[in-house]
Amino acid sequence: MNVLRATACVALMQFIAAGTADAQDSRLIADPATTLRARFAALAIERDHSQFHRPLYIDSSESADGVTGEIHAILNQPFAIAGAALNRPAQWCDILILHLNIKYCAPSPGIEGTVLHVIIGKKYDQPMEAAYPVDFAYRVVADAADYLQVKLSAAEGPLATHDYRIVLEVAPGEDGRTLVRLSYSYSYGAMARIAMQVYLATVGRNKVGFAIVGKEPNGQPRFIAGMRGVTERNTMRYYLAIESFLGALSAPPEARVEKSLRDWFTAIERYPRQLHEMEQGDYLAMKRMEYARQQTKVL
Repeated sequence: MNVLRATACVALMQFIAAGTADAQDSRLIADPATTLRARFAALAIERDHSQFHRPLYIDSSESADGVTGEIHAILNQPFAIAGAALNRPAQWCDILILHLNIKYCAPSPGIEGTVLHVIIGKKYDQPMEAAYPVDFAYRVVADAADYLQVKLSAAEGPLATHDYRIVLEVAPGEDGRTLVRLSYSYSYGAMARIAMQVYLATVGRNKVGFAIVGKEPNGQPRFIAGMRGVTERNTMRYYLAIESFLGALSAPPEARVEKSLRDWFTAIERYPRQLHEMEQGDYLAMKRMEYARQQTKVL
């Protein structure tokens, strides 16, 4: 861990520890927008020296039975636009479908609120019947003039994984921009652990994430691998999907899907070591078909 990362992490842990103590007295709890801004302040050193050459910070953690990836970033869009575009379930399906592994997404009313019916599959064209259905409970936790929090949660996922959580927080930042915190996590049991170990020992053996954990003998950065690397890659894919969806809002409505697809592919190709999986033509053909199916097929 380099000095900048260590400094940022210590600052963040101190902030979280202080926040935990304050939480015992409701009079001391800050409003969510202030809390989010404090998180960004704690990570300012790391963001300012980011390997991404823009205000974006990614990290991950791993426990005995789960992993979490987290991104803090600053979007160029104003909060009024970002907040309004990210608080509706149909828009989230337009975001999720950009991800290679998402084959289908459709919202529907459920007993306790909106449910996003999602199909998760391989990173290539695949019949839905051969993929995994996952139902995400969709909830707008907070929607205020200066703060939005959206949570997607699923009790069960593919290959005995469970407790999926995608949590997005946005708040106004400086200069008319928007602060974004995206968290992606899930838990797993013995079967999923074995399946992931097989993946990491075979096709995924050379895959890495984004967090820098040291230097290679040639002086190049050594990136995190293993389960944390897998989680960081997916967290980044979801974040870039949000960014691409918002960026496409500047296009005429009939051109937004195509623009978001192209922008997402361009964005992931900035990080070929971590995210390159297929060529642009193959991705666009697959996603155009999947998006068209998403508009017509009802599960």
